[in-house]
Amino acid sequence: MYTYAFCKTPLAPLTLPQGIAALVQPVEAGQLSALVEPDIALETLQQDDRLLVQAVLAHDRVIRSLFLQTTILPLRFGTSFSSLEGLLKHLHTQQQRYLDQLTQLEGKAEYTLKLTPVELPELTIASDVKGKDYFLAKKQQYQTQLLHQKQQQEAFKQIEQAVAQTYPHSRFDDAQAGGKTFYLLIARDREHQLCQSIRRLQAQSSAWQLTLGEALPPYRFVGDSGEDNRLDAQK
Repeated sequence: MYTYAFCKTPLAPLTLPQGIAALVQPVEAGQLSALVEPDIALETLQQDDRLLVQAVLAHDRVIRSLFLQTTILPLRFGTSFSSLEGLLKHLHTQQQRYLDQLTQLEGKAEYTLKLTPVELPELTIASDVKGKDYFLAKKQQYQTQLLHQKQQQEAFKQIEQAVAQTYPHSRFDDAQAGGKTFYLLIARDREHQLCQSIRRLQAQSSAWQLTLGEALPPYRFVGDSGEDNRLDAQK
């Protein structure tokens, strides 16, 4: 029972998208529902790289389609239950926790704020500079680079502090090479204010290029109450 997401049982039917191989279906357990695709063989997908990539893309497409219609708890790719009975049992035992999380996420979206360091223009040394003058020029070049890096670090600290103060529900990721990323959980009706805030931050820092992404399902904020809602495959 391949499972894409959990949501509050809707009052009106959702427009269910095409999944990996068939239409997504709802499974209701009182106030809580799961959005599933019953007949997916994960083992088959994992044996074919092409099928696996297509399945990952389909999973993301389904999550985004559902997110545009209702508040969801998006599940990671590969989440499945061995039977309908197992899924229903999980929905009943975890119902209140999931409903609380859905209430917390109501009307909110995840935004990605990427920071890319602005490189210092390369300082060239004229070919006719020789001897002592050349070494002095190289020393100045090195000192200029160190100063730029220091200013960049200070600018990042200011941005980091501003983000933490303005957006308490945020995540930081510096694992990406060549840049840093913040994930912000914001009410979708405050997107305009968010864009204005990022423009102000950009105006205050020429050392970093700030890029704000589109509204996404709250992938990194599921389980924000302190419990991890991500499920292992084959529950």
